[in-house]
Amino acid sequence: MEELEKEKMDRDDEKVRYLGEKMVPLQLSGLSLDELQKLCKQLHAKIDVVDEERYDCEAKVIKNNRDMMRALLGSKHKGSMDLRANLKSVKKEDIKQEKVLTTEVGDWRKNVEAMSGMEGRKKMFDAAGGTQ
Repeated sequence: MEELEKEKMDRDDEKVRYLGEKMVPLQLSGLSLDELQKLCKQLHAKIDVVDEERYDCEAKVIKNNRDMMRALLGSKHKGSMDLRANLKSVKKEDIKQEKVLTTEVGDWRKNVEAMSGMEGRKKMFDAAGGTQ
């Protein structure tokens, strides 16, 4: 545990040192409008360079992952890596049997309509043996 905490502290110190070197504080006070516009253009150009580098890194990672998958799965997966294509297919007969089972249950609305109103209550009363 002590080694992990020491390692974490070392990483945090390295991060602070690196950011201190790369990110100098901006002095915006006393700059004219033209100087501020130039500064914004410079920052925008730096952001574009960083975005291009990030995109290149992401493309390299995707390519490496694709190459690793191709190496693991063999040469038969040269196209897209559609892993769902290898799944087991379901027989259509099973689906038809499930539909038959659901239709055999019956329609609950018929029972509700038969028991609604006074006739339904009278039928329930007669069925319970409450006739005089």
